[in-house]
Amino acid sequence: MNNPHKKNAKLVLSNGITFPAFSFGASGTTVGEIVFNTGMTGYQEVITDPSYYGQILTFTYPEIGNTGINHEDSESSITVKGIIVRNYSSNNSNWRSVKSFNQWLIEQNIIGLYGIDTRALVKILRSNGSMNGLITSEDKDIKSCLKIISDTPKMEGLNLSKEVSTKKNYSWINTTKTDFDIRKKKSNEVKKLKIIAVDFGIKQSILNRLVSHGCEILVLPYTYSFEDILAKKPDGIFFSNGPGDPSTVLEGINLAKLLIDYGKIPMFGICLGHQIFGLALGGYTYKLPFGHRGLNHPCGKNNKIEITSQNHGFAIDADSLPKDIVKITHFNLNDNTVAGLEVNNKPIFSVQYHPEAGPGPHDSDYLFNKFVSLMLERC
Repeated sequence: MNNPHKKNAKLVLSNGITFPAFSFGASGTTVGEIVFNTGMTGYQEVITDPSYYGQILTFTYPEIGNTGINHEDSESSITVKGIIVRNYSSNNSNWRSVKSFNQWLIEQNIIGLYGIDTRALVKILRSNGSMNGLITSEDKDIKSCLKIISDTPKMEGLNLSKEVSTKKNYSWINTTKTDFDIRKKKSNEVKKLKIIAVDFGIKQSILNRLVSHGCEILVLPYTYSFEDILAKKPDGIFFSNGPGDPSTVLEGINLAKLLIDYGKIPMFGICLGHQIFGLALGGYTYKLPFGHRGLNHPCGKNNKIEITSQNHGFAIDADSLPKDIVKITHFNLNDNTVAGLEVNNKPIFSVQYHPEAGPGPHDSDYLFNKFVSLMLERC
């Protein structure tokens, strides 16, 4: 490909395997957990998903960047540590595009590699599990690269929510200008419901979906106290997605436990929020070999299947959940891991996947209706 930005670069994995490559985007060196996403669309949303904080993301789809970057699709100001693609498009064409993919990566200081056999890389990650690695456009020898990698902590034991959670309260106002999403049309006559969103690394598309269902949202850091949340008299409480090891987010787990024990306010958790609920209910979490990251993961139970968007590296141990307190509502049908739960006799539920579909299929959008219905029943 005729590309003025290409430079000699490389990917080095913690097991010593090295992939020569070309660089694009920002120059330099970055280190993180190497993971892969199998989605075919939505690269802007994926790269700005806070749940990828601390990770270097590999796209399995071979051509990335052809639709450029727009003002509407970013999920946050937080980005991945770096990206790896088979090929990227130096030309972009889309009616919403305001800049090229390469230009945006430079502005965001995201290092990218292309020209790598991403199929071979993904086979290594599937066989050996996700691992730390380093990408660099600098002249570094393998020994020094491996030293940097060995000095970088693994994902287990890392509380990354503290790095991405909001530091102060804020009210969310839907700023998305897109008018072609048919899901957004809701009556203005619906009662405005007061939602507290507990932020572990929340995506803007989740907030937008809640707004579209008639909710007024106050976003709080996960360190907020149980008493202060009750004092705000919310109609519902939402626990967000986020990065890192859920078992390390002790303040969030304790907050969830107190709220679940109280049990009078509807609660909805997504992704890390779902894992936090599981831990608060007495369960355990564990790290998956290479995680679930993509837009086509089947989940369900009792002959009903939803195709879901997912991004997580940890899961709840099904056998650890107290069956007299909680019911498993969904399983990931690829590996039978827990994908959804409900607390018995309380208006509290969660899912491991992303019903807001930013990006992804809309099969699970009904879960927002379920959350709203639980709140309206108690108003």
